[in-house]
Amino acid sequence: MTGSDIIGALLLADSAITDKVPAARIKEDALPDAIALPALLVRDRSSVERIELRREGTVRARERVEVTVRAGNSRDRKEIMALVRQCCAGKVGSVGGGTNVYIQAAGRGPSLQGPAMSFEQSDDFMVSFDTDA
Repeated sequence: MTGSDIIGALLLADSAITDKVPAARIKEDALPDAIALPALLVRDRSSVERIELRREGTVRARERVEVTVRAGNSRDRKEIMALVRQCCAGKVGSVGGGTNVYIQAAGRGPSLQGPAMSFEQSDDFMVSFDTDA
């Protein structure tokens, strides 16, 4: 289980998002340049585990996860960015397949020009959860 697994599961389970971005266009790690738009990219940015003297049972992990929106126009990019934040930020409990999950918004990146004149922007989330030691 990773933070991107949790965020990806939340995105795929959210009908408001999958109405705008079909599940087949929600990808992990890389988006093909020729992918139909809009599309979402989910990737892990960093990971830290609480250091325990004895690694038994579970440990607390904290990961920074980036969700990048690639859209055909600025309006769609902004709308999907808002849906992603509503879907992910502030979630607590057993969510996205993780246990003792807490997700907080961790900053938004700049609006950029992506491949083939697409419109791109990313939102970061800090995802804390328990994982096997």
